[in-house]
Amino acid sequence: MPLADRLPISFSRLPRFLRWPRLDGSRNLLRDIWNLLSGMPAGKVVFSHLVGRMAPYTGSIHATVTVLRAGYAEVQMPDRRGVRNHLDCVHAIALANLAELAGNVALMYSLPDDARFIVSGFDIEYTKKARGTITAVGEPPIPRTAARAQYDVPVTLRDAAGEEVARAVLHSLVGPKPGSAGDRGSDVN
Repeated sequence: MPLADRLPISFSRLPRFLRWPRLDGSRNLLRDIWNLLSGMPAGKVVFSHLVGRMAPYTGSIHATVTVLRAGYAEVQMPDRRGVRNHLDCVHAIALANLAELAGNVALMYSLPDDARFIVSGFDIEYTKKARGTITAVGEPPIPRTAARAQYDVPVTLRDAAGEEVARAVLHSLVGPKPGSAGDRGSDVN
């Protein structure tokens, strides 16, 4: 199914003044959409909602991408009943989901146009009970090519007081998009 058909909005309903990115797979779509929406009123919320619709489990934590640039992302998750556990703090898996989101959008934004990635492993350490709004900061290395390589993406999660509640490392496999010049039977799904 083409990507345009999987998106939760109809392009025909967008204002004509918006220069919507091409959806042919030749560009970094996440970067193009962030660059388009982030400067608009409520654009970061719309962007975050789109990410959550494209990855429904990720959308279940209702996080908002607040900062996104090459090699860096900040994502905030509000503390609400839906992410709490029986100990009245943020559930460990909600924190892991937030860490993965922050690391993934930071890495994806940083990729060359002809690259894609998949998380091949994940480590997380919980350092204290998490309560209140949690901010995750992902700081991946910036891949310069789509050549097949493994990248470790560190993510730190902090509460509103700035205290670390968890730290994670996403082990991500980067490779060329199918049909790109660097694609030679890559195993990146």
